[in-house]
Amino acid sequence: MNRGLFLASISSAALAGLLFGFDTAVISGVTADLRNVYSLSPAALGATVSSALIGTLIGALCAGVVGDRYGSRDALRWMAVLYLVSGLGCAVAWNWPALLIFRFIGGLAIGGSSVLAPVYIAEIAPPQRRGMLVGLFQINIVAGILIAYLSNFLVGQVMPDEAEWRWKFAVTIVPAMLLLGMLLYIPHSPRWLIAKGRAAEALEALRRIGMPDARGTLEEIRQSTHATSSNRLSWHQHRKPILLAVAIAMFNQLAGINAILYYLNDIFAAAGFGRVSSDLQAVAIGATNLVFTLIAMLFIDRVGRRRLLLVGAVGMFICLTFVAGIMGMDRGHEWLIVTLIGFIAFFAFSQGAVIWVYISEIFPTPVRARGQSIGSSTHWIMNALITFLFPLVAAQSKAAPFAFFAAMMVLQFLVVLRYFPETKGAKLEDMEALMNR
Repeated sequence: MNRGLFLASISSAALAGLLFGFDTAVISGVTADLRNVYSLSPAALGATVSSALIGTLIGALCAGVVGDRYGSRDALRWMAVLYLVSGLGCAVAWNWPALLIFRFIGGLAIGGSSVLAPVYIAEIAPPQRRGMLVGLFQINIVAGILIAYLSNFLVGQVMPDEAEWRWKFAVTIVPAMLLLGMLLYIPHSPRWLIAKGRAAEALEALRRIGMPDARGTLEEIRQSTHATSSNRLSWHQHRKPILLAVAIAMFNQLAGINAILYYLNDIFAAAGFGRVSSDLQAVAIGATNLVFTLIAMLFIDRVGRRRLLLVGAVGMFICLTFVAGIMGMDRGHEWLIVTLIGFIAFFAFSQGAVIWVYISEIFPTPVRARGQSIGSSTHWIMNALITFLFPLVAAQSKAAPFAFFAAMMVLQFLVVLRYFPETKGAKLEDMEALMNR
């Protein structure tokens, strides 16, 4: 990999993904404090956690149009500003409504990042390395989750109880400032520039990221763009990639991953673990997530996206079934951390590694950001719904949510086996033909 490509990828993926992951997981360390400070009922707690997800959904819905019009790079700069405002606002929130507003703003940034960063990386990456490079975004999501868990633990050791939750939110400010600074130095996507008729700028961008045979690549992209049937995302022309994007995004959340990450400390508390023990075990789960995502990046361009999804569905089903049994029978709690680590490992190796890569590949260049927006929006709709319902359902039956998630993994296996084409190694310019087979 040449230095220019690496820097362009890492600057857009690393901190955008890290902030995505951090903001996603940091809430797990403050749910108990927020419940006490604001006297929240289970429904109010669900609303507090899912308030960011409402913003995330809106951010994902709008980011595709903004990205296709102004470019992913410039749109990501606005996401960095929103991250900064959210981190500062949550840290100084003076009441519960203010906290909800700033969580909502953070959600806008997360939703926008989930659309724009994978699109940008996919458009500058060569086909043989696209899975790994787009996977940098997911690697940094899980790194952000791990950092959030570790940060929650460390802040809890040094800060007084009454200010602890504010400092956990405030940590976000530093990476948000770094992201904004780094985004000032990367070029526009060459494919986006060509789609806008700015060929000279596209050639310069290709040279900046170190693409070999920049002129040949420019001509290949230009011919593909002209051959694309339409610049409008439509059900008639793009039905298959739309359905694939919706399906993979739905199953990503029907695995229960974000509900488990958001309420991890509450899950351990329901099983009888203390607060410090819960924080430490959350760090172990975050570390597992990172390690197996890194392992998946070694395989995604070799064995393919489809096979990883199938292996992960089987493993997650087994682990979730055991978790449901432990919670339902209220015994064997010492195995809870083992089964949850197993679930996270299989998720990271499959769904976690594949989702953003797959969605960013399957749409034609003129509509890629809008297609990514559909997949991302579906992801966040399901996330918000499951996150809101999880504490309500778990209050009635501790086993029921995990039994449901396990059943969904059986359905995922069957759908992927029957309908999902393999995209490894295919050029983005050839993807429309692949989808039409």
